Amino acid sequence: MTTKPAVRLYAEDSSSSSSASTTETTSELAQRPPKMYIPVSFDEMIKQVSSTMEDAVKSDKKRQIIRIMLPRSPDNDQFGTFYETNVVNPDKYVDTVLVPPDETWQGGIMQLYRAASLATQEILRRYTRNAAGGVVPRLQEDRSFDESGVDGVGLWLTQGTTASEDVSVFVQPNQESVDGIESISKQAGPNRLVALINPQWRIVDDALDVASRKTDSVFGKFASFLGGKGNSLRRLEEEMGFENVYVLEGYVCRGGNIRLIKRFDTDWYVFAENDAGTDYIEVGSSVQRPTYQECDEMLEDNDISFKYARDIGLAPKL
Repeated sequence: MTTKPAVRLYAEDSSSSSSASTTETTSELAQRPPKMYIPVSFDEMIKQVSSTMEDAVKSDKKRQIIRIMLPRSPDNDQFGTFYETNVVNPDKYVDTVLVPPDETWQGGIMQLYRAASLATQEILRRYTRNAAGGVVPRLQEDRSFDESGVDGVGLWLTQGTTASEDVSVFVQPNQESVDGIESISKQAGPNRLVALINPQWRIVDDALDVASRKTDSVFGKFASFLGGKGNSLRRLEEEMGFENVYVLEGYVCRGGNIRLIKRFDTDWYVFAENDAGTDYIEVGSSVQRPTYQECDEMLEDNDISFKYARDIGLAPKL
């Protein structure tokens, strides 16, 4: 785990890029992963996600897991109204905020699906913008993977001019979706992209998840039966080749919002939201996903106090 200066880095500083070019070839610079930053707008996030998907495909990663923030109206009293008025013109997300898909959402999993589905459409439009012949593939939604109709699971497909351009994206798949994911992956073959956006299982393992990874034991099978995700992840990762290519998470630490972000070719980076809510400040990085305690240490190392202390003037504003 390392801590970094409390500054936001969108790109290389011109002076550092100039000096770096004297020691690194153009090819070496091109292969370096981009500096990480937290998107502060919906459009910014869409561009970051689609760019990461493109880079991952170039690295022959055709089975991708993606976790994103979701757009939400800042006015909870009118929750949902914003999306109703913008379905016809979905690129006008001017007043949304990006928030974690967690228990703070109103309406449960179907409300989450609605926002995740709109985000998926925009990601696919951006990702397929350079389709052959300049014809953007048509998008099609398939809800048949949600047998109950209320589990918040769906599949979005692109239909391009050639089969190799087609992309399949599962939205909020759960463990019951693994058989369907396997079927679609086999149909797609090795050259077509299949992605999972915001799976309904957590990244962090609990005791049940750890036990369920031991599929050769009776206890492991029982843990899987009780809901442990170990066997499902084993099938996805080891048998189908799925891996995390883009992860953007968030929660509250020291009373303020923090964000964790990672690409398939970078470490984990941790950012803290400033008090104005307009930007994020990089506070550290880690090769492994940092724990809550490690994030708290990063904030302390950067002299970031509890938010209540900053709000009442007992500590400097962020």
